[in-house]
Amino acid sequence: MIRALYSARTGMNGQQMQLDVISNNLANVNTAGFKKSRLQFEDLFYQNIRAAGADTVGGNQVPTGIQVGLGVKPTSVSKIFTQGDYNETGNDLDWAIEGRGFFKIVRDGQEYYTRAGNFTRDSQGYVVTPNGDRVQPEFAIPAGTTTINIDSSGMLEALDSQQNILASTQITLHDFINPAGLKAVGGNLFQETPASGAPTEANPGTDGLGTIAQRYTETSNVDVTEELVNMIITQRAYETNSKAVQTADQLLQIANGLIR
Repeated sequence: MIRALYSARTGMNGQQMQLDVISNNLANVNTAGFKKSRLQFEDLFYQNIRAAGADTVGGNQVPTGIQVGLGVKPTSVSKIFTQGDYNETGNDLDWAIEGRGFFKIVRDGQEYYTRAGNFTRDSQGYVVTPNGDRVQPEFAIPAGTTTINIDSSGMLEALDSQQNILASTQITLHDFINPAGLKAVGGNLFQETPASGAPTEANPGTDGLGTIAQRYTETSNVDVTEELVNMIITQRAYETNSKAVQTADQLLQIANGLIR
């Protein structure tokens, strides 16, 4: 019964973390380029009371042993990099990635990566994120620019009212062998880790990378219905584990109340 208390406790702790992950997903349902998270579990070690195949008194072997599990623990919270939907905005500096890849930005000398292409320009004309971080390669929109175009292969051009090209650059995308290994640092940004592998850089539409759709943003890939169903399952699982705690407590109470 003591063992049941501890096992149920691990279940309650795990479901609490599951609810935390679901809540974060739902909170970011309208965050551009957001990728939902998924919590994964594994069972804890087992107490071996009788080994499978052990010899019996009669010289036979028992076909199955007796193992009692000691609960569950979370093993990882991984990002799911499925494609989000597209939202047409009409803004020249809204770029959505159709397929694999990340934009690279620099903040305080550190390199970060993002799927959120809702860019703007700063006081010097540079293309930046809403937090003021410059998109790489840096591009300053010249004075007199009336139109900004970027094609699906990443060629960015600033045009005047006569459609003359004032400045241009090639926007590249970056990819990772294991995107789920990236570290989410907030602000729609990810950072390279040993688990993600080193980034590879290429033009959009080459080397398996996606293309760029101008005047669109990629929306969150959170499925509200799926998250609400998961929330119900999590709530019921938490209630079931709490019921196991109550039942074990009642059995202990009965045992403590025995009179010889």
